[in-house]
Amino acid sequence: MRMVDIIDKKRNGHELTDEEIQFFVDGVVNGTIPDYQTSALLMTIYFNNMTDHERATLTLDMMNSGDHLDLSEIPGIKVDKHSTGGVGDKVSLPLAAMVAAVGIPVPMISGRGLGHTGGTLDKLEAIPGYQVEISEQAFIDQVKQEKLAIIGATGNIAPADKKIYALRDVTDTVDSIPLIASSIMSKKIASGTDALVIDVKTGSGAFMKTLPEAEELAHALVEIGKGVGMKCMALISDMNQPLGNKVGNTLEIEETLDVLKGNGPQDLLELVLTLGSHMVVLGGKAKTTDKARKLLEQTIADGSALDRFKAMVVAQGGDGSVIDDYSVMPHAKYQIALPAKTSGYVAQLTADEVGIASMKLGGGRQKADDALDYGVGIELNKKVGDRVEAGESLLTIHANREDVTDIKEMLYDCIEIADEAKPYPMIYKIIE
Repeated sequence: MRMVDIIDKKRNGHELTDEEIQFFVDGVVNGTIPDYQTSALLMTIYFNNMTDHERATLTLDMMNSGDHLDLSEIPGIKVDKHSTGGVGDKVSLPLAAMVAAVGIPVPMISGRGLGHTGGTLDKLEAIPGYQVEISEQAFIDQVKQEKLAIIGATGNIAPADKKIYALRDVTDTVDSIPLIASSIMSKKIASGTDALVIDVKTGSGAFMKTLPEAEELAHALVEIGKGVGMKCMALISDMNQPLGNKVGNTLEIEETLDVLKGNGPQDLLELVLTLGSHMVVLGGKAKTTDKARKLLEQTIADGSALDRFKAMVVAQGGDGSVIDDYSVMPHAKYQIALPAKTSGYVAQLTADEVGIASMKLGGGRQKADDALDYGVGIELNKKVGDRVEAGESLLTIHANREDVTDIKEMLYDCIEIADEAKPYPMIYKIIE
């Protein structure tokens, strides 16, 4: 078998066999296929797509290229959640605690942020002492005992994906549905969970800018999950403006705790409850999403979700006093208001620009090895559809430098005030 023949076949729009896909993945991992041939195949996939069967085969081969986490020691149906990323997206944190409080084990392997999107691990590391890197056995033991753990990737999960993704990044093939879907699902399947709920973002702050693109990706992810026997569903949610009211690592932990105490913003709570209700159904604790939603709401009312979050923090070395004392986390020296220049309604609050502003303050990374300033970020005082008067604060900039003229200019450019405006829907579509 020759790699050039595989490239030729896909270039001419034909379906690759299981053996050809396996040959490709093996060659990527063992280095027998040069980068220029891998890049050529990635580009042919970008232009000619892949069938559902090809996608499932590529996903499984990438998953089998490395370690597979065995969670069989953990009793019950293990349910995970994945988001395609966004600004202010701290959903995993309150969601995992609430689902765990219902009695469903949630073994969550998360990532770090890069660019304008935040990472779950970065947010958790705003809590003093929190360890995102623990051993595989410690991870399993914690989920058995506490029903919940959120950590970084352990072992050598999907090494083929790491090599392929690095080439996608430099060959402009990142935004390929089959390549995105196989990348996400190979890692999730290798992580050993039984069921998966996927939050596909769409809008200015999302990778999929349009609803049709997001819908295509959501269908691809669900089809791959079904193809390998995983319980799987997806929903498409809005990312035209930041989720919740706070963007930044410490700020988003604060908002997570506010949600768990029943004081969180409505858009964030609605998304958490919708995703969570499907996780509870997949986890076998309720037969309908309506009943599941009531169970989740009860975990906030009785404090059990907050207890689960604290138990996780303490188990992973974090300072449990953060639950009641937010001051133990790093905070910015300056809080600077951005006043509205005119009266009206907020018609636009571009998510990716808010995320970039937070990154430029030090709250995100432009390069993978950039150090983070956990205390900085943006706090939204108004969202799309809200009335604002001239001089009233649109948002608060949390900074460790007094001069934020550049940040103010960037934020003014991404905010539009009009005579009328409607809020965005939170959830566009559910795909099961």
